[in-house]
Amino acid sequence: MKKIIALLLALVMVFALAACGEKAPAEETPAEETPAEAPAEETPAEETPAEEAPAAEGWAPDGPVTMIVAYKAGSGTDTTARILTKFAEKYVGQTIVVENVDGGSGSIGWTQLADADPDGMTLGFMNLPNFSSSIVKELGDYTTADFAPICNHVTETSLVIVRADDDRFNTLEDLVAYGKEHDGELIASTNGPQKSNHIGAKAFANSAGFKFIDLPQGGTADELTSLRGKEADFCVAKVADIAGSESEYKILGAFSEERLAAYPDVPTLGELGYYDKWLGSSRCIVAPAGVPEEVLAFYEAAFKATMEDPEYLEAAANFATNFVGAEGTAKMIEEQQVFAESLNEDFWA
Repeated sequence: MKKIIALLLALVMVFALAACGEKAPAEETPAEETPAEAPAEETPAEETPAEEAPAAEGWAPDGPVTMIVAYKAGSGTDTTARILTKFAEKYVGQTIVVENVDGGSGSIGWTQLADADPDGMTLGFMNLPNFSSSIVKELGDYTTADFAPICNHVTETSLVIVRADDDRFNTLEDLVAYGKEHDGELIASTNGPQKSNHIGAKAFANSAGFKFIDLPQGGTADELTSLRGKEADFCVAKVADIAGSESEYKILGAFSEERLAAYPDVPTLGELGYYDKWLGSSRCIVAPAGVPEEVLAFYEAAFKATMEDPEYLEAAANFATNFVGAEGTAKMIEEQQVFAESLNEDFWA
């Protein structure tokens, strides 16, 4: 009897286990239904616009990018370049290393850039009109054709400035009157022969009718040091060059057609009867000629995005960011070349 009961219990356990085994598929049903629901969850990815694909699949640098600045560290170009590159790394996807290649009024750096491999891993800043003047003066064997424009970064208006503690000059008229009374005695520190600030000083003096002694320095930073050190009486510099240190200078005039919003009390040279055209400097980003179009397009888009970035704009509030695309930048380069070539011997006399 006990054997029969044990046999019955064993059969009951077998049936119970079988029943449990049949319930497993029912419990797994939700897992089996998941693939059927997945397409609905993945729909956004499938509906991503097709035009976004090339941005992800196109060219991008595969290592650190070198950015050549043809002036020493601490110069206006160097300062603005470092702010730009810091924020551009987010959009370029790589570290951007600023390399200062100073000397030869910028020609050494531009020669190195022109000779770099056109692989998109080396870019540089082209300063206008300094670059144009270097071609006119034959400081290098490059031409505008040896560079591929990407975009413009900064356009800065030139200013006539004196030391803040110089009681002789409170207005531009004071400076002009002194220059005429002491013709050929005023000393102007400049950033080098026939470079942007030297061009500005000559344009101002020529239009005002006096001559000055040129005291050329290695760059704008040295030019301003020379002025503050009382080695010079006045100089011409750009807005970005004195950003953050305006209290050390008196701004007497601006090379603009209208008063600058940042300095509404500063007259233009034109309204006082002197040089009446805009004059200043543009800082363009270029690559060696021969860089593929897709590479140029990548950087143009990356730098445009950078210059629209709110964090960048906050950091760059002290200078005039002025994004211009590749086509417009190419036009600027050619126009400045024509301008530099128009400065004949009479201008420099």
